[in-house]
This record gives sequence, structure tokens and C-alpha cells, in this order.
Amino acid sequence: MTAKYKLVADDLLEKILKGEYPIGSMIPPESKLQEIYQVSRHTVRQALSLLIQQGYLKAEKGSGTFVLNYKESHKPKNQLTKTIGVITTYLSDYIFPTIIEGIEEVLREHGYSLMLNATNNDPAQEEECLQSMIEQGVDGFLVEPTSSNEYNPNIAYYSQLKEKGVPVYFLNAYYDMLDVPYASLDDEAAGYEATKYLINKGHTKIGLITKIDDMQGKLRMKGFVKMHEEADLPFQSRYIATFTTKNQSEVISQYVKTILSSDDRPTALVCYNDQVASQLIQAMREAGLTVPEALSLVSHDNSYLAQAQQITSVKHPKKQLGREATQQLIDAIEKNVEMASILYAPEIIERDSVKEF
Repeated sequence: MTAKYKLVADDLLEKILKGEYPIGSMIPPESKLQEIYQVSRHTVRQALSLLIQQGYLKAEKGSGTFVLNYKESHKPKNQLTKTIGVITTYLSDYIFPTIIEGIEEVLREHGYSLMLNATNNDPAQEEECLQSMIEQGVDGFLVEPTSSNEYNPNIAYYSQLKEKGVPVYFLNAYYDMLDVPYASLDDEAAGYEATKYLINKGHTKIGLITKIDDMQGKLRMKGFVKMHEEADLPFQSRYIATFTTKNQSEVISQYVKTILSSDDRPTALVCYNDQVASQLIQAMREAGLTVPEALSLVSHDNSYLAQAQQITSVKHPKKQLGREATQQLIDAIEKNVEMASILYAPEIIERDSVKEF
């Protein structure tokens, strides 16, 4: 059975080719198309996206969607655009600049340029990034998935890209529903090793603060639980706190106020990443608590924050990940080589945030 969006796209294309929507004209707005075809807005957007990707339409923000000169745009291409679209969740001064540095090095070596944008972990912004880059005809995508542990409506775009033969390679995480290769730290193993490190230091009351709307947090929690089971060591659910992109600061503050300020508190903690660890340390200082005297701490990413605050942290491959993911993508574009996922084994970098117990 043909998908609804494909039926809508086929009908719109027929009208374009017949001249009912001439080159340069604006097609009806999404709300009108919903009425015409009796489908959801999401279905209309999927149909429009497919025609944009195929070079028949172009969406102009704030104006509408217009018919392109498809007769010109569908002439055979003699060469690639030599442009790669890179979409990350954030462009902050955390680990992302180092990943992008690795990406840029490989792109320069092969004569490609980079088109970069960020989603702020918001699916709506991810959709805008994808639409814009598809319209501009990039040769391939390097994408850090948005809210990767939740359903994301943008998976339709990735399926369409796959159908069109445009290679996509994910960074740091993946979408469960898509069979797309990715490069990532082995996050389950990372959570396992961080927990094991604390157990080997004599800690038996270990807590966890992790992000739950991203795949990395889910897998690090899985490793945390797995290590406790293998060590035959019970853990208290009250020692575990989860947060999302929207409530990170509130959860950390509440954890210090309720869990770390109680008589029955963990002696050690595994943190989702160095940003969380840094915020936690600040909140603890305000409450008169210090690391590692009041709490031992192991984090993830081994960023400049871990170095500056002497936090024991699991190393993230950063630049290596950026380079190797990009090389996989370039090989797929230029040599038609099948891409494969890469998992990096965790390595703990010891500093002063953990004491023997």
C-alpha cells in the first residue's frame, strides 16, 4: 500500500508537470493542502519535503513554497556539490568544537566544504536544518540525533534520504527505528566502567544522575545497573535522578537539596557528563559540601571542565570520532563503500574527584 504522503506528492507533481502550478508560482499553503487531500499536517510536510528533495519545490521561510525551474534542475549533474551538511545538537564550547575540528580536517583533505547548523535538541529545529540542507543539495549528512531516546517525526526525512541514495551518518547516538550507521562512545560500557571504578574504590552506595531524552543517558544507566548486578550489589532507586534537556538545572539542584543533604546519602555518584558534574559541584559548594570529601564523583566526556575541576572522567574520542565518521561518509559518496558503525571503548582518566572508601 502506497504511503499517504507519497500519494499527495504524486498528485502535486502531476499538477506541476501539467502546468497547473507553473514554474515560479506558489503552491497552496499547508493548511489548504490539508483540506484538499484530507490528511494531517505531518503528511503534507512529508509530501512537500519529498518534492523539495527531488528539486521540484523550494520553501522560503515566511513566504511559502514555490515551484522551481525543474527542467533546469533535473539536467544531469557532472560533479558533486562537494558540500557536507553537519547537524549537531549544540554548538557550545563543550566537546562539539573538537568533533567539528576533526570533521573539517577530513573535509579539507578531500576538497569538501561544510554546512553547519544546530538543533538545540529540538526536533522542530532539526526539521528546519534538514529542509534547508536538502534544498541546497548537500552530498551527504553527518547528524547528531535530536532527543534520540524519544520518538522523532523527522525519521521520515532520513528514510527519504536513504531512498534517494544520499548517505547519512550519525554522531554520538542513533535512532532505534532507523538502520543508519553511527560513530559513538560505547555508552553502556562507559556507564559500566565508571560504576566499576567506584566499586573498586570501596563504594557500595552509588548514585546516578543521567539524561533520559538522549540515547547516551539511557545506555549509561544500563551499564550502571549491569555493573551492580554483576557485583551482586543492590542500589537504591532514590539515589538515581533523571533529567531532560528542559529541566537539567532543576533536577541537579533538587538532588543536592534532598539526597545529598540527607543522612542516608550515596558516597559516590556517576554523572551523565562533565557539564552535569560541574553544575553539581557548584550546587554542592553552595550547600557547604565538597568533592571528594562529601561525595566521590566520576563523569563522562573528559572535557576541559573535567580538566579544570579535576574530575575523574570517561574519555570521549571527540576529534577521532569526527575524523573517522567523516571518512566513512566521503568513502560512501566517492567510492560507494558501505558505511559501518564505530563504537569506541571507554577509558577512565583519573583525577582527584574520587577517594577510597
